[in-house]
Amino acid sequence: MTGVPEVLFVCVHNAGRSQMAAALLDHYAQGRVRVSSAGSAPGPEVNPAVRQVMQEVGIDLSKEFPKPLTDAAALAADVIVTMGCGDACPVYLGKRYLDWELPDPAGRPAEEVREIRAEIDGLVRGLLEDLAPSGGPASF
Repeated sequence: MTGVPEVLFVCVHNAGRSQMAAALLDHYAQGRVRVSSAGSAPGPEVNPAVRQVMQEVGIDLSKEFPKPLTDAAALAADVIVTMGCGDACPVYLGKRYLDWELPDPAGRPAEEVREIRAEIDGLVRGLLEDLAPSGGPASF
């Protein structure tokens, strides 16, 4: 693999987990990785508790919105990270898949969403180190 790796985060509504993961990876990667997110059945808006807990760590999701999973987005990605979409997420040949089993933040209080954010944060940092190690070129 040469160039900048592309990561697509997918969950059902693209209103919580995938939004947090994309924002965190984009924040940490500082251009070393291209990031997008989508949902197999996008919701009407990003979960307010998710917006709140991300704002607490200095990441503003106020302009983000749930986006549908498209073939174009999936085909552009080098890595597709699924989070709770199960059979609703199509499989694209030749893509690297990761499935992160994380609780859905929908309907949960901010305290629980913070715990989910912390778990996603650790997974995102590990993924970034795998894709674009500090001080080195992007790799798979």
